[in-house]
Amino acid sequence: MSSTRGIVQIHSAPVALRPHLEWAAGAVFGAPVEFDWSGQPAETRSLRAEYAWHGAPGTGAQLASALRGCQRARFEVTEEPSAGHEGMRWAFTPRLGIFAAAINAHGDIMIHEERLKRAILADALGRQPLAEGVAELLGARWDAELEAFRQAGDGAPVRWLHQVG
Repeated sequence: MSSTRGIVQIHSAPVALRPHLEWAAGAVFGAPVEFDWSGQPAETRSLRAEYAWHGAPGTGAQLASALRGCQRARFEVTEEPSAGHEGMRWAFTPRLGIFAAAINAHGDIMIHEERLKRAILADALGRQPLAEGVAELLGARWDAELEAFRQAGDGAPVRWLHQVG
């Protein structure tokens, strides 16, 4: 059976959601989970956490679905590629909802051919400029909204999501 690994990044969650987010993740893993919480300087009375995980391919999707139930949290889940499975990234904000994209071993978003063809067609038909369509495929609105929350503050430890080499 193949396995993979990933990271859950809770960028911002009200203090009251702390146990609910841990319960949601624990339900996916079938065992209690405790996140290492710290204050979130970008939002008053909110917390942030990161959690590295290992599991079967598809665990990232289960985590994103479970955490999505806590509608006031902002988070990202990544699942690294594994034998026969694409890597994935999910991002969630209360305002935008969920975004999902395939990623490569370096964390770059991979846009499938048919999605690019639709963006080109939408541009050709005057429905949406190509630059806007590609930005949408890359999750630019989610990145813009989450960027302030990704910054943990001065002196915070840095974790690399993917090993290169």
